[in-house]
Amino acid sequence: MKEKKSISKTLLTILFTALALFWVYPVVMILINSFKLDKFISTNTVFKLPGAESFAGFSNYVEALTSQGFARAFGYSLVITVTSVVLILICTSMCAWYITRVNNLLSKVCYGLFVFSMVVPFQMLMFTLSSTADRLNLDTPFNICVIYLGFGAGLAVFMFTGFMKSIPLEIEEAAMIDGCNPIQTFVLVILPILKPTFISVCILETMWLWNDYLLPYLVLDRKKYTTIPILIQYFKGSYGHVAMGPMMACIMMTVLPIIIIYICLQKYIIDGVLAGAVKG
Repeated sequence: MKEKKSISKTLLTILFTALALFWVYPVVMILINSFKLDKFISTNTVFKLPGAESFAGFSNYVEALTSQGFARAFGYSLVITVTSVVLILICTSMCAWYITRVNNLLSKVCYGLFVFSMVVPFQMLMFTLSSTADRLNLDTPFNICVIYLGFGAGLAVFMFTGFMKSIPLEIEEAAMIDGCNPIQTFVLVILPILKPTFISVCILETMWLWNDYLLPYLVLDRKKYTTIPILIQYFKGSYGHVAMGPMMACIMMTVLPIIIIYICLQKYIIDGVLAGAVKG
């Protein structure tokens, strides 16, 4: 029996190692080509390491930072990500608390609608959403967070609700006996207990918002506001030539912060997902 378990673990290790390498190789390919001159980036030399003739140094990164408005696009992406994540965390955690503690028909219907929203394809809504955003003046990086709240609430409420079911009601009752009102109970008692799921939802929503392309492309005025994913698409030089080297450098500078955050905080993602899906 032990030998079978050992063999199965070895096979699973090999399988997941191969899958990890499969997912990592595009990032490695982009990193290699970000240090090459444009004329040496082609389908035949894409996996070759930079040589003496093809090595561009950090010139691609300098051009990416200075030639296409990278800093402005980075700032817009940062504003959208931070405001949307903060709004999602605050609203969905309080909503999940209400759904968990107020056990009536309304809360059950609300929870069902949040879960159902996760399976609705974005393509069904995008054209209507674009015109609605224009009418409501939600087409700037400073208020698009309202739209992201609607799309990100389903997963967040699902995870928060699953974890809150494991929190004993007696803790909240003791806080109210000590004089806490509902807001104080939520902030001082519930939020500290929610830390694993709170961090997990924060990271997952950040990864989604930072890399999102379609929603800003449809909603924002691209003549005024350009996010990082949109900037990468339009990363062209003179006469419509695509500057592949600077574009690769731009992609690396965009992906690297998210990779670092994910590696440093991946244990919280696992803990939060398990807490929201298993407990209760």
